[in-house]
Amino acid sequence: MTRRSFCALAPAVLAAAPAPVVVPVSLVLDSKAKLTPEVKQAFWSSLWPQAVRDFAAGGIRLDCRTVAGEVLRPPGRQPVVSGLDPARLNVVLTGTVPMEWDSGRSLSGMTLRYRGRHLCMVSLYRAHGHLIPLVSVNTCVHEILHALMLDIFEQNPQGIAGAGRELRIDYLATRLWLFHDGAEIRNSAQVYVRKLRSDSEPWLAQPDFPDGTR
Repeated sequence: MTRRSFCALAPAVLAAAPAPVVVPVSLVLDSKAKLTPEVKQAFWSSLWPQAVRDFAAGGIRLDCRTVAGEVLRPPGRQPVVSGLDPARLNVVLTGTVPMEWDSGRSLSGMTLRYRGRHLCMVSLYRAHGHLIPLVSVNTCVHEILHALMLDIFEQNPQGIAGAGRELRIDYLATRLWLFHDGAEIRNSAQVYVRKLRSDSEPWLAQPDFPDGTR
C-alpha cells in the first residue's frame, strides 16, 4: 500500500473505531492510613498506571481525579468513609480493608455500594499488579471490573456462585491484560455509567452531612 493510499484510508479506519467509554473515577486517599513511602510509590508508579493502560487498551478511559478522604473505624460500628463523590466510581486507597467488611479475610480489595456511593476499596499493603493469568491479576483492575460488570448492584454470592463470579472477573481481567480484549467489558461499562449517573442524581440535590458522606 502506498503512503497516499494509506492516508486516504486512515480517516475511514478512525471513524470505524468505537469511541472509548469514559468512566468517571475518584481516587480517594485515606488520610488516616499509615502508608509507607514504598507502598505509595508502588501504587503510583506501577499498580495504577498498569490498570489505566489495560482499560485504555480495551476501549475504556478512566477519567480520574484525586481527592483526600478518611476511613474511620469506630469500635462497635460500621466503618465511616468520607470524601466520596456520588457521581464517580470512588477508588478508596487505604492500608487494609476494615475487618467489618472483609470478615477478617485480609482481602486485597472489595467493591460495594456505600450510602448511595459506588466504592472500590483497595488495601495497598495487599494489592498487587498482574502476576498469574486467571489466578492473580491487578487488584485495581479486578475491583473496578466488579463495578463495570454490574456486580456492584448485587449481593455477594457465597460458595460456588461466589467463586464463579471471581473467576469470571479474573478471566475478563486476563483477556484485557494479555489480549487487550475489552469488548464485553465496554458494553457492560456503558450500562454501568448510565446506572451510576442515575444513582447520583438524588444525592447531588441533597446537602452534605457533617462528615461529608451525605
